[in-house]
Amino acid sequence: MSRRCRNCRTGATRARRTMLTASDGPRELAVLGSPIAHSKSPELHQAAYRALGLPWDYARAEITPETLAAYVASRPDVWRGLSLTMPLKQSVLPLVASLDETAALTGAANTILFDTDAVGRLVLRGFNTDVPGIVRALAAAGTERIRSALIWGGGATAASALVAAAELGAADVTVQVREPARADHLIPLGNSVGLRVTVARFGDEVTARPDLVVSTLPGHVGADDLARRVVQGRAAARATADGILLLDVAYDPWPTAIVTRWAALAAASGRRANVLSGLAMLVHQALLQVRIFVAGDPERELPAEQTVLSAMLDAVGLDAAGRPV
Repeated sequence: MSRRCRNCRTGATRARRTMLTASDGPRELAVLGSPIAHSKSPELHQAAYRALGLPWDYARAEITPETLAAYVASRPDVWRGLSLTMPLKQSVLPLVASLDETAALTGAANTILFDTDAVGRLVLRGFNTDVPGIVRALAAAGTERIRSALIWGGGATAASALVAAAELGAADVTVQVREPARADHLIPLGNSVGLRVTVARFGDEVTARPDLVVSTLPGHVGADDLARRVVQGRAAARATADGILLLDVAYDPWPTAIVTRWAALAAASGRRANVLSGLAMLVHQALLQVRIFVAGDPERELPAEQTVLSAMLDAVGLDAAGRPV
């Protein structure tokens, strides 16, 4: 990360690990969450492991915070790791022995590696690939540098979006939520990576036009009434008129009510909405998860990685920029 956490502590250590190959035998993995039936992670991961020639199986499981610990503890030796979606990214933290810097900073882990220590004992290591996944997806779509951002939502993914904004060079971020007091924790998080953060209520006027808008609201939250309360005001109108990108991390159902409202604002100014689906973020964060599961390190590139990425994009019908084919 280019902006280091000033007060962050992590037990994770980086060591050069041996990359697993087909000769190491089959491995089991899964994505956990609730709800989870809509998840495209199995398609992405299976495409990656086929491209790598690995006899690995990746499934999905409906798991809640209450059942998470028992599920993790019951995994047999053949298991290599887990992907985590809502509402588990914070619930998993007490179960892991260490966190990478990004997970420790954001207080959210979306990846668990079943690793071993120096004497062969099982060790669970936590990672956050959402932050670099957002950065990589935005870069692929043409957004590499910003000065300001507007984030809708205040949960674990919003924390990742906040840190991603810092990675993209932002100085100012406004976070809009239903209840501002429940998102106050994002202010010191933003300060720790050099951001000025303002927390406001949905519907409060944002005066400055942002360079990027990120919705971290679940897709099912998108009742039309809420979308009208969220996507409104001068800043949103200027952003749509200027072709500013909206990254909606949701992707099912698609389009979300947020995206539909954004498109209507753009159309009112004679523009076509500039929108990126959460599928693009999902692909790029999943690629980093594959690095972790195969090589034990999110920064170590895979063999023929571009071929692997292309296979993952094809699996969900996206082009290299993360747009539908």
